[in-house]
Amino acid sequence: MLELAPPVTLQSQQRIWALAEKLNHHADVREVVPGMNNLTLLLYTPQADAEAMLALLQQGWEGNESLVPESRDVDIPVIYGGVDGPDLHEVAQYTGMTPQQVVECHSSVAYVVYFLGFQPGFTYLGGMPERLAMPRRAEPRLSVAAGSVGIGGGQTGIYPLVTPGGWQLIGRTPLALFNPNEMPPTLLRPGDNVRFVPQKEGVC
Repeated sequence: MLELAPPVTLQSQQRIWALAEKLNHHADVREVVPGMNNLTLLLYTPQADAEAMLALLQQGWEGNESLVPESRDVDIPVIYGGVDGPDLHEVAQYTGMTPQQVVECHSSVAYVVYFLGFQPGFTYLGGMPERLAMPRRAEPRLSVAAGSVGIGGGQTGIYPLVTPGGWQLIGRTPLALFNPNEMPPTLLRPGDNVRFVPQKEGVC
């Protein structure tokens, strides 16, 4: 694993994407897993190849290559608050804003998809305003609805499937983030630019 020191930046992520693309075709690599500020290699014979692959990782990172994937601008409609965003008022109280200000702040910026993980299609987005950062819930929910938009620490993301989860839920989108019958099966991909668009049905 290549693990970078904070902070997470788009420039570092672009270098991770480039290195992942390069090593994805290596004969000794079974799978490449780019993450947020890290890159993991799964090897066919880890005990035999570990030292050589660590050296290759180091060499590749020092090569300073970047990959800027072809990106799309994707609008995500979101119903904020109410039953779709049960933690909106808690986020507002924690951040010192009104619920409407949280909605306006969250939907005012363009985000970049840094990587997909945790679940098929779960988006880790970069670019959330620092003033919206809030710790995860002390007790995770046993079931979070598909399409839920949440805040976890300094990140925001969208749950593609019903799952347990501990992020603060502020809204929900009706869009399907993951469909195994389509190709590609995920609505979003790394490098995409995402904007959240508040819907009038929301109750702040």
